[in-house]
Formats: sequence, structure tokens, C-alpha cells
Amino acid sequence: MARASYDEALRRLLTHEGNYSNHPSDPGGPTKFGITIADYRRYVRPRATAADVRAMRLDEAKAIYRTKYWDALRCDALPAGLDYGVFDYGVNSGVGRASKVLRRLLGFSDHGGIDDAVLAAIRKRKVRDLITRLCDERMAFLKRLRTWPVFGAGWSRRVAEVRSAALVMATRTTKDTQWTTDETHAPLGHPLSAASGKGAAPLNRPAQHATAGAIAAAGAAAAQQAHHAGARLGVILVIVLVAVAIALGGWWAWRWHQRRQQEAPN
Repeated sequence: MARASYDEALRRLLTHEGNYSNHPSDPGGPTKFGITIADYRRYVRPRATAADVRAMRLDEAKAIYRTKYWDALRCDALPAGLDYGVFDYGVNSGVGRASKVLRRLLGFSDHGGIDDAVLAAIRKRKVRDLITRLCDERMAFLKRLRTWPVFGAGWSRRVAEVRSAALVMATRTTKDTQWTTDETHAPLGHPLSAASGKGAAPLNRPAQHATAGAIAAAGAAAAQQAHHAGARLGVILVIVLVAVAIALGGWWAWRWHQRRQQEAPN
């Protein structure tokens, strides 16, 4: 576990994530080194564009992976192999989903993240069994996504390679043990296959925009009617502000619902 696993896990992760992509079916949108435009805006540049993502430096992506994924999932405290499996799952399908799935495999509720109770429970389990079950659940989840026909082949290769490498990591007895040269285990420097597409429920952006637009349009119509009826300017402004507040509330409710969908077990 700890840093020795992180360096290898990150190297393997980057071979899967590849370079810049902006596939129309990918819910992540513009993505480079596996970092989506949403993450880049959240952690680096709030008003970032697709061009900014394309120009992203590798060291920026590595900094995000270390703090916002590896550290957020407490991978330094996880056993070798399981740390890589959880890390790769978190990058591909979201930190929230990866932590919740691990909790479910151990019999915990969804809430609480990877806390001390989870770490204590892991110490009582067989690491190889947890890795296998984690990868099995991950594949089952990916197959349920609407984007499976587009990205399924790449995801299947990725999860198979993560499973194989994680099991090898779990069986190493010393830090100096070399990786197997068997192609199935993809040792250091072995060319893995990039797997495009975030393994998350696609965001229904047209529905979001339509809902917020309909609310705003209704507010504008009400304000116009009030104006024609001779209402004072203050009343009209109140109507417009209420419409804007409702539209913003609807947007945040949509975001919450989409996040719950992405992290749901089904």
C-alpha cells in the first residue's frame, strides 16, 4: 500500500485514460488524461473551456489525481491491490460510487465514505476476494449503463487488466518483487489499451436546460402580463426574481438527482 502502490497505480491509470477526447456519448465531455472539464473547472480553472482541457499539463492531472481521488478515497490506508482497484474505479465512475460500493461489499450503509470502521473491516477480509468482488460489481454496473454499446469493449479490457494487476499487487510480499512478464498482468512499461468514456450515468443536459428554460420563460410571461396590467415596476421585478430563484432551484435539484443516479447501485 502507500506511495509504492500509488506510483504504479497512477502509471497504469494514465495508460487507460489516454490523451484528449470529446466523444459525444461520453458523459464526461471534453477530457484529457481522464480529467473531465467539470473536474478541471472545479479544481483548476472555474471558467475553463474545451481548449483549456486540451492544453492541460500532465502535472496538473497528476496533482488532481493525488489529492482529489487517491487521497479522497484513503488509498494509502488500503491494502495493496485493493487501493489500485478502488482508485481506478473512482476515476472512471466517480469517487462517491467507488467508496459506496466498497462500503456495500463490507456490509455498511452508503453514508460515511471510507472511514476507520471500513478500514477495520477490510483487515478482517481476504484482499483478493474484495478485489474480485469489486471488479465484478464494477462490470455489472457498467453493463447497465446506456453507453455500454459505445464504450463496453474498452471498459471490459480495462476492468480485466485492473483486476489482474490488482491481484498481483495483493500477492507481492516485498516492495522489490518484480512484476510478472506475462502479458495478462501487463508489467511496468507494458502497453495497455486506452479505454475512453466515463463509466457513469450520462447527464441529461437537454432535460436540465429545457426545465430551467421553461421556468424562466413562464416567469418572463408572467412579468409581461403584469406589465400590461399596469403593475408597478417593483412588482414586476419581484416576479422576475422569483422566476430566476425557481429556475436555479430546479437546476440544483437536477444536479442532485443526477448525482444520485450515477452513484445508485442499479
